Amino acid sequence: MWEWFMAHGVWILLAVVVGFVLFFIFRRWVFRLVQKLFPKQWQGQLEGTRRALSWVIIGIGGVILALAVAAVVVSRYGIDVTPALDMVGGWLLEHGVPILILILVSWFIYKILGVIMPILVRRYVTAKGKKRRSAEYITQRSQSLGKVVTQALGLFIVLIAFFMILSELGLDITPLLASAGVAGIAIGFAAQNSIRDLIGGFLILLEDHYNVGDVVTVADITGEVTELGLRRTVLRDLKGILHIVPNGEIKVASNYTRSISRAFFEVGVAYKEDLDRVMGVVRRVWEEMAEHPDWRDQFISKTPWILRVEEFGDSGIVIRAVGDTRPMAQWGIMGELRRRVKRAFDEEGIEIPWPHVKLYMGDKPADGDAKLTPKPKPKPTPKPTSEPAPKVKRGRGTGEGFGDGSGEGGY
Repeated sequence: MWEWFMAHGVWILLAVVVGFVLFFIFRRWVFRLVQKLFPKQWQGQLEGTRRALSWVIIGIGGVILALAVAAVVVSRYGIDVTPALDMVGGWLLEHGVPILILILVSWFIYKILGVIMPILVRRYVTAKGKKRRSAEYITQRSQSLGKVVTQALGLFIVLIAFFMILSELGLDITPLLASAGVAGIAIGFAAQNSIRDLIGGFLILLEDHYNVGDVVTVADITGEVTELGLRRTVLRDLKGILHIVPNGEIKVASNYTRSISRAFFEVGVAYKEDLDRVMGVVRRVWEEMAEHPDWRDQFISKTPWILRVEEFGDSGIVIRAVGDTRPMAQWGIMGELRRRVKRAFDEEGIEIPWPHVKLYMGDKPADGDAKLTPKPKPKPTPKPTSEPAPKVKRGRGTGEGFGDGSGEGGY
């Protein structure tokens, strides 16, 4: 046993130790080398890519070292591994290395496009919307278009890399390319809805209907756009519910936050109020709020550009005030404006009507008197008497009666 260990075991142990040492040195060297490959201005954006590429190289190097150690160990048992190594090494050199390089290059190009395309798209959108679009809008549109363009290019790169790998493996891709046309027609009929979604998403992005961060109504659902792609639009409503809408189902899109928003304020007052005075109070509250440090940046209209009597309602007169605000600021402005108008109306003694009912008991007199008509008194009931009834005399006579003769009276 000792002789075998001295003859073979020492070499096996030495091979394992050397393999581990080389692996750790190789890993440290790879991290430093990959970090130098990336420009400093891109290192923050490509941090995930750099780490992934480093671990891929480390994994490949680890497999090679493990095979080398395994070959040394097996050879110490008297097994000739030269033919197997020649076969594996020949295949790796002839096909494996080109395939690996092809995969790494395709993946690296995709990651680089993920950084470059948003920058190029942002420059294009900025040049196109210069002096007409806000910086927030340019950022939103750049993110949406950049993501879609990167995904489309990524799909194109994957297809090219797939066919090149098949060709490297010795497969004839000509029949595959020929049958792809027929398969494409069949898939087109089977996936009509998906194709319609893709076309709809492309038109939404091309015509700039909305972007990520906009508040829209699509397919009878209102919410903030959290994700926009070629196939679907993802909305999150005020209750926090996430809605996924296929782009092919969108017939009409209403954008509440494109370029500007609008505060649409209405309040009702009693019919007895002076309307000029009421509208003056509303205008004053609007202008004071527009000059407040906490709200001035959210107003575009420093005074309402519509202030009028809108409606004669059942219980009051409706006053309307309309003005422009920054995108997505209208809801906060309207909430604060209602609070301030209510407080100003209370200070000015202006009544805000509410539905109520007046109940009248009885009928009104014809002359308009507010007093109720008195009810007629009931007739008194006659009291019984204690006097005896008069006696009736019997006799003969000519009076009418019910006796046996013709006398007065009768029974």
